[in-house]
Amino acid sequence: MKKFFSTLVLLVLLSSLVTGCGNDDLTPLYEEQSPGKIVIRGYSALQDSIQVFANGELLEIGEQNAFKGDIITDYEFVFYNKKTEALEIVNKVSGSVLHSYSFPATTPIDTLSFYVKEGIWIDNVLAFQPGTLTATGRTGYRFIFPTLNRYSNSGYDGPIDAIIKKTNGQVLGISQNITKEGFSTFAEFAFAPPPVINVELVKHGTTESYITGQQVIVQMVMQNNKSRLIVLDEKANESGAFSGVEGTINLVDYFDF
Repeated sequence: MKKFFSTLVLLVLLSSLVTGCGNDDLTPLYEEQSPGKIVIRGYSALQDSIQVFANGELLEIGEQNAFKGDIITDYEFVFYNKKTEALEIVNKVSGSVLHSYSFPATTPIDTLSFYVKEGIWIDNVLAFQPGTLTATGRTGYRFIFPTLNRYSNSGYDGPIDAIIKKTNGQVLGISQNITKEGFSTFAEFAFAPPPVINVELVKHGTTESYITGQQVIVQMVMQNNKSRLIVLDEKANESGAFSGVEGTINLVDYFDF
């Protein structure tokens, strides 16, 4: 009899639980899962180390979790219930978030590529390709200008053209539509000594300087049989006034395209 009543009580309790729960209250025992991969190719020229966080968890590459220079890894993970994967690039010293990304489950394999330096962040680097040289004995250039108007405050926010000249004034080529976010068209020409070239920065489609009343020239040394991706960078003097533009960063030196 005692066993009978115990069994009866258990059945009543189970019945109450079942009738008290509608379909909306029932959750699956297992979460939906799908594999994901983010190909990370970055380069940091910052003085401070940077760190990469995935959904708040610090990533380790090899035995490192803080980086200067190359950041190279294929980060593999699992999407749970089709939730996005959140990545943050953080300055280790200050703790400030330099950049954040969201990767949806609809794109299970994706690429994150960036170049960072004080005051410069270039995203989707691998989406930009160096121009293809048509023959040996030639050289070529594409340009991006992420710090346009940082110090010059020129008032012009349109695209820039780069008129590439020899030191004697001969025009070798024109690279058009330089912007803060995207690289210009490809300018290719024959290599010939002397290797020094002057790159004059003008408003698109004109020969007028992008800074009214001030000619802006970037001097470079061309390299034979090299195609380059040049980052233009406005500079300031000690008082904070515009002092010129440099073009010393070549992204081809830091990435495998």
